[in-house]
Amino acid sequence: MKAIMLMFDSLNKRLLSAYGNDSTITPNFQRLKERTVRFDNFYVGSMPCMPARRELHTGRYNFLHRGWSPLEPFDDSVPELLKKSGIHTHLVTDHKHYWRDGGATYHSRYSTYEFIRGQEGDSWKGVVDKPEYHYESGEPEEIKQRRIASRVQHQINVQFMQNEDDHHLARTIDKGLEFIETNHASDNWFLQLECFDPHEPFFVPEKYLKMYGIDDPAQFDGWPPYYFVTENAERKSLIQKYYMALLTMVDAYVGKVLDYMDRYDLWRDTLLIVNTDHGFLLGEHEWWGKNIMPLYNEVANIPCFIWHPQYGCAGESRQALAQTIDIPATLLDCFGLDKPADMQGVSLLPVLRDDTPVRDYALFGYHGCHINITDGRDVYMRSPVEHGIDGLYEYTLMPTRINRRFSPQELRETTLHPPFRFTKQCPVMKIPAESVMTRGADRFGHRLYDLKADPTQQTQCHDEQAARRLRENMIRMMQESDAPEELYSRYGLDDAHSPLLGLDPHLLPELAAFAPQVRYGLFALLQHLEGSGQNALAERLRTLSQVNWNKENLWAFVQNELPTEQHPAVYYKMALEMRLD
Repeated sequence: MKAIMLMFDSLNKRLLSAYGNDSTITPNFQRLKERTVRFDNFYVGSMPCMPARRELHTGRYNFLHRGWSPLEPFDDSVPELLKKSGIHTHLVTDHKHYWRDGGATYHSRYSTYEFIRGQEGDSWKGVVDKPEYHYESGEPEEIKQRRIASRVQHQINVQFMQNEDDHHLARTIDKGLEFIETNHASDNWFLQLECFDPHEPFFVPEKYLKMYGIDDPAQFDGWPPYYFVTENAERKSLIQKYYMALLTMVDAYVGKVLDYMDRYDLWRDTLLIVNTDHGFLLGEHEWWGKNIMPLYNEVANIPCFIWHPQYGCAGESRQALAQTIDIPATLLDCFGLDKPADMQGVSLLPVLRDDTPVRDYALFGYHGCHINITDGRDVYMRSPVEHGIDGLYEYTLMPTRINRRFSPQELRETTLHPPFRFTKQCPVMKIPAESVMTRGADRFGHRLYDLKADPTQQTQCHDEQAARRLRENMIRMMQESDAPEELYSRYGLDDAHSPLLGLDPHLLPELAAFAPQVRYGLFALLQHLEGSGQNALAERLRTLSQVNWNKENLWAFVQNELPTEQHPAVYYKMALEMRLD
């Protein structure tokens, strides 16, 4: 057996011709659809990038215990299991997070690996006199500085990619094809050919931009905000076209892989999986990006195509529910290996054969944010019923974040927690969580969407019977995952009388009399004032605020009472907290 997994990052399923879209130019995804089995109900699990990749190694959820992380010492790794069974595993990728602190234990699980440098601010080319980059937002300073550093380095890197052949996507695919060229006649290998595109920045050669009517590539720097849509219709359309142009470039390189499948007739003896870690919001629901909003299906319901030479079924589609944790179990099954005891995913070969269901529910989410569950018909999103992150923990033996180690300050309150069922009798560090994403996750409330009646999730459903059934199965799946005990109270799952839908009435009890939008804006403003030592101003706000206030009253208070230099940060945070839908 031979296997190829061609993986992309941030692939929006609804923009692919293979899933019925005719606004983008993706003929090779259409060609892929005709040669493989298309999955229509394929979902993410742990989010975002590296949590998804951890699932691809372990075949189990990790978002209940941890955020972004490397592989843990107790994690099973399918590429490593294959390697130990005599199967050569090779990774080719331009995904820079594999060589940063938060992902540095993945690549060495493979027999061999090759890194392609230069993506998304990768610390690649050393230039001392750096270009200036002006970036203003109200984000926390650490995130703001990380974005500035990434964008400055990106400006440096692209100077060394003047031609399409120099583009990181082109170089990544070429190195993958080189592996196929060298090894197509051999048996027992697995190639993971993984491209960071179409993740931002949308760095696109001009020829693809021109396909969408963009003659001046300097109109947009390629970095969409992770925020709600504030742009006018023309600007919104321009940003979307940059993504679509990059998607068309991705499509061209999918075609090159398919050409090699044809050239060497790899369809005869090679498993092919084409997948992504998650989708990306391009203005749908009036949001850009991911992470800070509810996990809508544009991000959660992802494209997946699989070809297995034994089962065929080219051009068919499958409705059975599946998700990322099922891919590693499928790989092991294809190579005739048993899955580890801790693996929660299931093989998708029965689905390939005749659409036999292999799971009733799929659990997915970000650490500390909504816990989500779907049966393919309904999606239930359970929000925290506690504001903030007090009482939320990360469980790990590898204390690193995206691009740094945990700080000594973050580790000072660490305790040792007894082993979980999947940690192979190893106790783990229990560290208070420190995540910006989870601080305001409660403001969106518990939600239910009926995907049959409302496939684009425009209107919340109020079917309490469906919500109750999904809530019960969420609890069951959390128990099966050995979820930390504190999560049940954080999400009100230990209280049978906790509301099934909407905002929990016990949230922010001191501000309960205010309308929800004002309540969260007021809380954000008070948090800013008290956190910056402006206690007198905070007390003045408490005195002046009235239960009939609207958002204009809040804006007026900021405008009239706060120093001008504080306005950008305060407006950014308040507006984000007040964006409830």
